[in-house]
Amino acid sequence: MSNASEVIRLERHDGLVIMTLDRPEVLNAYNRQMRDQIFEALTFVAATPEVRVLLVEGSGRAFGSGGDLSEFGMAESPLAARETRQRRDVWGLWSELPCVTMAAVHGMAVGGGCEMALLCDLMIAAETACFRLPETSLGTLPGVGGTQTLPRAIGAGRAAGVLLAGSEISGREAERLGLAQWVCSEKTLAARARSLAKSLAILSGPALKAAREALRRGGDLPLAEGLRLEARLGKRLREEQT
Repeated sequence: MSNASEVIRLERHDGLVIMTLDRPEVLNAYNRQMRDQIFEALTFVAATPEVRVLLVEGSGRAFGSGGDLSEFGMAESPLAARETRQRRDVWGLWSELPCVTMAAVHGMAVGGGCEMALLCDLMIAAETACFRLPETSLGTLPGVGGTQTLPRAIGAGRAAGVLLAGSEISGREAERLGLAQWVCSEKTLAARARSLAKSLAILSGPALKAAREALRRGGDLPLAEGLRLEARLGKRLREEQT
């Protein structure tokens, strides 16, 4: 994507797609235009079997600062807004992508920006990263799944501190809590993230998909059912490879 009116950029490298949130002048706050362009990008990724990994990053000084406050009060009618969500379920589409998703986070990851990162399977965070979900203090709730994804990532108790008390999580703490798998300096973040993503993108697509499905579906199952799920997925994978 290169048009000046576009607020995300897409790069494709064999089995890897890099999606860059590109509104640096407002710390990558997302507006309706960005939401619609993310939906288009994710639709492309979902429909392209060759894509094994989606890497999401932010341009400028932040990963993402949440919803664009300048659009508050300018929303569609409740009925029109509901129809738009039903027609373009951006976050549902993101969470159901068949490929591995990874976020490379630096600077602010606040509100919806934090939640976008939480929708990803993997995360690498810069030491400068700052994760916050301030919606409760603003009299509302997270709207991109944060009440569900954060407790699954770090546990209900720690998530309560973020969701209810407005606690911040730094890049280093994100790694310690298991929110991020890797942490590095901001200077090396882009190179390390792309190196990690490329190393995943050369792996077997069906194997990555099966492992991801086992992780996502198995986490809510009793152990015995989870083991049966793993066996079924392993059998399906072997059959696909013969």
